[in-house]
Amino acid sequence: MATEGVKEKAAAAKVKKAAKPQELTIDVASMEMIERSRELEVETIFDRAATMKPCNIGAQGTCCKNCAQGPCRLPLPKSGIEGEDTRKGLCGATPQTIAARNFARMVAGGAAAHSDHGRGVAETFLAAARKETEDYRIKDTQKLLEIAPDFGVDITVEGENGEVLDRDIDEIAVEVGERALAQWGQQTGEVATVKRAPGPRYELWKKLGVVPRGIDREIVEIMHRTHIGVDQDYENILEQCTRAAIADGWGGSMIATDLQDVLFGCPYPLKSSANLGVLKEDHVNLVIHGHEPLLSEMIVQAAELPEMLELAKEKGAKGIQLSGICCTANEILMRHGVPLAGNFLQQELAIITGAVDAMVVDVQCIMENIANVAQCFHTKIITTNPRARIASGDTVHIEFDEHTAFEDAKKIVRTAIENFPNREKEVIIPRQSSDLVAGFSYEAINYHLGGTFRASYTPLNDNIINGRIRGIGGVVG
Repeated sequence: MATEGVKEKAAAAKVKKAAKPQELTIDVASMEMIERSRELEVETIFDRAATMKPCNIGAQGTCCKNCAQGPCRLPLPKSGIEGEDTRKGLCGATPQTIAARNFARMVAGGAAAHSDHGRGVAETFLAAARKETEDYRIKDTQKLLEIAPDFGVDITVEGENGEVLDRDIDEIAVEVGERALAQWGQQTGEVATVKRAPGPRYELWKKLGVVPRGIDREIVEIMHRTHIGVDQDYENILEQCTRAAIADGWGGSMIATDLQDVLFGCPYPLKSSANLGVLKEDHVNLVIHGHEPLLSEMIVQAAELPEMLELAKEKGAKGIQLSGICCTANEILMRHGVPLAGNFLQQELAIITGAVDAMVVDVQCIMENIANVAQCFHTKIITTNPRARIASGDTVHIEFDEHTAFEDAKKIVRTAIENFPNREKEVIIPRQSSDLVAGFSYEAINYHLGGTFRASYTPLNDNIINGRIRGIGGVVG
């Protein structure tokens, strides 16, 4: 049965007439699990959304909590604003200043989260390059050679007789790792990978003064500027937002993408499937959820070990079914074909199937409430990152370390397998799943458009220009 806390919240949600599942989602599998959650009195995000009352002041971005004098709340006058806007916080901050500061701190939070992921990848990459870990190695040397010049790393050396010689690949890897990691703490100059932007765009950034100096520096400067009594010009604040956003997108996130490709291999198109129907009743279901592929890559390897498959059979399962949710799901999808169990909104619903024996999480996109939902079932929630513990529920913490990555992954897989016999509630898995093709990396697209000797985006560009291709849809999270 549901815990008392979950029951109370579910009861509160019923005060309002519950919206029909088909009014909340167009996905049939999600409809089925929302219906089941209500039958079992298990609260989900769909219930909370129905009862949550948005704050009108917060929706405007005009609530300031940046110092101990507040919070300062600047509501719109009942008749709206006529003439000069005289609203001010205690310090005199205008609505524009407050809204800009709030937005800037959101930018800082997002840039910090994405870029800290990149930092972790760079640290693991450098450990692999230095041979400090046996679990990771450089898989795609061609990609390494392609990105090295972006960091100012030479891939050739002049011989004694003036001939050009290839440098040792291990030396290149170490130097790339060191220079990549340095982008976070850099205080002057420019983030190296920003120059990859198209020439006119890069020159515009320079003209506007928004080329980032270092990843961490720009994030810290946002926090400084938005402190009480510092930057009080909303345009100036937003300029720093742009600088930090570029540091993330063209810095931390881009570096993470490149180094992951070098470590794990560039993705190429492969078939898989998505939605809750990928779960299997007669298999151990281990759902990988979060953002970082460093651990998930190891879990994929651990789940394929004969000893793990044998243990699963001993516990009564026919095998091990890995599936993913959110960003790390896409990483193991595009490299290994591991199916997607769902998106951000389906993480609670996956547990409600009763089939998930363990959900392993790292950082970002993880709802705290999955621990409460898991208490209503047999599912174990396994946290792995010291930055992202969950206080709610009865979670298991298995800390992940890149130096013991494979052993940590085996512990996680074993935990899921050993939990398989503990299923209590009836397992109900929606039938819905959709076939898909993933893995369209830059390298794969380039190859498919131009072949080995003439890799190029020209055919795609030309056909967009002449109208044969109407457009491209980007699904970005």
